[in-house]
Amino acid sequence: MTTKLRAADFRPQHFAWAVDGPVATITLNRPERKNPLTFESYAELRDTFRQLAFATDVKVVVLAGAQGNFCSGGDVHEIIGPLVRMKEEGRMDDLLAFTRMTGDTVKAIRACPQPVIAAVDGVCAGAGAILAMSSDLRLGTARSKVAFLFTRVGLSGADMGACALLPRIIGQGRASELLYTGRSMDGAEAERWGFFNRVVEPDALLDEAHALARSLATGPTFAHGMTKRALHQEWSMGVDEAIEAEAQAQAICMQTEDFARAYRAFAAKEKPVFEGN
Repeated sequence: MTTKLRAADFRPQHFAWAVDGPVATITLNRPERKNPLTFESYAELRDTFRQLAFATDVKVVVLAGAQGNFCSGGDVHEIIGPLVRMKEEGRMDDLLAFTRMTGDTVKAIRACPQPVIAAVDGVCAGAGAILAMSSDLRLGTARSKVAFLFTRVGLSGADMGACALLPRIIGQGRASELLYTGRSMDGAEAERWGFFNRVVEPDALLDEAHALARSLATGPTFAHGMTKRALHQEWSMGVDEAIEAEAQAQAICMQTEDFARAYRAFAAKEKPVFEGN
């Protein structure tokens, strides 16, 4: 069983992987098609995010797209066409296996302990919008176009957890509008609605995402992981359950060396240096 990995151990074949200190960057890298997903890239993204739980030297992940676009969703020829053939051949088992795999990609992003920052420029559509939605933080640009296009191709807006996740980010009414209509949000609207944490200039997008990532990476990474888990799990809890869960989580964090380091630094009027334990 895998117990420990290093950032250098990751060698994905279907997207770019770069590491700068504690920050790993995943770049969807098919710019000639606006960085669409394939069966293979879905599976590799799922597996990579699952394995990140064991990569102790990766503190934060940036998810981006190459050359001015984030992701155009599932590749029309390499995914949509084969799915239509599965339908015509009555292969419901294969269709369900695919939709479960795409959902598992979202589960893996949500379950990995590292904060994930989506750097969104240009087209961010369909499954690409889902990848951005699944991330913990989102930076965008004014020219970005976010669209949950599923109804435009005769499918439900209920895809990869969108009906659960998106209303929690932007509200039920706004999510309903986007999921029913499939229309695009530009960067200003996405920021106003709370989908983007902030909008920056396209030329500064990756620099801003990496600056945010480095800032988070200097923080108490064990505590960040606990925060991420609580944010995810407490959606399905009542308030009393959530308060008890947070009491337990905080008591665990109080046993870390980072907690003691922060106190000693405060007492010495110094900035704490966290080590993640």
